[in-house]
Amino acid sequence: MVRISDARMSGTAYGTVILHVAPEAAAGGPLALIETGDIVEIDLEARRIHMDVPDDVLAARKARWTAPTPAAVDGYVRLILDHVQQPDQGGHFVIIVGKSVAYAGDNAH
Repeated sequence: MVRISDARMSGTAYGTVILHVAPEAAAGGPLALIETGDIVEIDLEARRIHMDVPDDVLAARKARWTAPTPAAVDGYVRLILDHVQQPDQGGHFVIIVGKSVAYAGDNAH
């Protein structure tokens, strides 16, 4: 079994697992466009994933796609939704981009 996800996973110990696909489906990334029956090709050596769906079909799916409503509209969830990068960009809060992300305790070495 192959698992492809744009999130963290816990407890997966067997099979091929591809994590942190970006951008996330909730942001309109490629996983948001996959439908039941689509063929997804995986080349582990080339580190490549390909959805075997014609470009015009993907464009039509993208055109009708709407973002899901977040489960929370305030607090930490809102902060993360509005101010944290996608995984391929580092997953940092945008306010620290371009600055050191080391913790003060790391300087003790």
